[in-house]
Amino acid sequence: MSKLCIQGDTRLVGDVKISGAKNAAVAILPATILVEGITIIENLPNINDVAILNEAIISMGAVTKFLDLHTLEIDATTIYKYSATEPCISKMRASYYLLGALLGRFKKAEVAMPGGCDFGGRPIDQHIKGFRALGANIEIEDNIIKINADRLIGTRIYLDMVSVGATINIMLAAVLAEGTTTIENAAKEPHIVDVANFLNKMGAKIIGAGTDVIRIKGVSKLHGGHYNIVPDQIEAGTFMLIAAATKGDICVRNIIPEHMDSLTSKLREIGVTLIEGDDYIRVIWKQKLTATQIITLPYPGFPTDLQPQMLVSLLQAQGVSTIVESIFDNRFQYVDELRKMGANITIDGTKASIEGVDTLYGANLVATDLRAGAAMIIAGLVAKGTTTIDNVRYIDRGYEDIEKKLTALGAQIFRID
Repeated sequence: MSKLCIQGDTRLVGDVKISGAKNAAVAILPATILVEGITIIENLPNINDVAILNEAIISMGAVTKFLDLHTLEIDATTIYKYSATEPCISKMRASYYLLGALLGRFKKAEVAMPGGCDFGGRPIDQHIKGFRALGANIEIEDNIIKINADRLIGTRIYLDMVSVGATINIMLAAVLAEGTTTIENAAKEPHIVDVANFLNKMGAKIIGAGTDVIRIKGVSKLHGGHYNIVPDQIEAGTFMLIAAATKGDICVRNIIPEHMDSLTSKLREIGVTLIEGDDYIRVIWKQKLTATQIITLPYPGFPTDLQPQMLVSLLQAQGVSTIVESIFDNRFQYVDELRKMGANITIDGTKASIEGVDTLYGANLVATDLRAGAAMIIAGLVAKGTTTIDNVRYIDRGYEDIEKKLTALGAQIFRID
């Protein structure tokens, strides 16, 4: 097991290039199962979740080849299995996208129950509701989700709650279904639009992605082609918050600035200077930060995946800030780790009160999930002394070359066994 070691109290300065979006990549890779022909995916992030999904589709019979570190060629025409039950599959959340893709192609699927970061219940009941509405039968045996259907027939599906995973999974199952499927109360995140754009480029007929009503007109088949994955909104936000927390000056490049609107508005509110271009945002600390109030919401609201990183940045602000977590019920479990460093944080249910402190001190930390791990890195960069972070496997699930990118900005960070 490796650890990250950080010598903190360093101002970070420079440019950083953002990788392709993790949340889009882990849906688009399963989506290639639906394609007849060769698909080439560019701007793939070089992260563990991508590696696991690549191995999963290979195990089903696909032929894949990395053309370079971020470009993967996939021929899924040779897939012959409709099951993905290996232990590695149950360790990641996005494995549930294999359900929709396999159901769409084979009218049956067997996939291990998804795992991933543990910060509260994330049921897949809306996914199952959508599959059943399309005509599938579902049962769960020995932690394996088993789905089959004679036919998939398009229909109207209203999601009882906004769910990114269910929205994407229903799209995957519906693109080859008979008739038209309408998803109401759909999620609007940028990576949903990216998945829809990928499917459309391969011959699907999807309209409305990015709104709360998505319509999918079923087609007989999808063809191969090239696709470039959208930049990672959450990685971009993480580096923007690193600049704010470390009193830095960082230009975050290869991004879509409008995807960052909820974060940029809060950064301006707490006193950070921002300069926006067509594909970059420069984040400059010029004055002591001020307290604010935040509530996490589905896109275009403030992302729950930036909540831990924002909380650490607010430890540098004057006064008391509050964050209300409205998406997941146990996402503040990482706070105990930050308290080891001298953080003054009070948790009341889904509300955190964060009092700014003069100094954080290095400590031995354990990452509790992917984004909490990123928050601990930020805390280590700010703190006086040495910080070590265990459970780096969580961080590796979603951040490519995190040490290399931080070192280039002036951080003293390295990995140890």
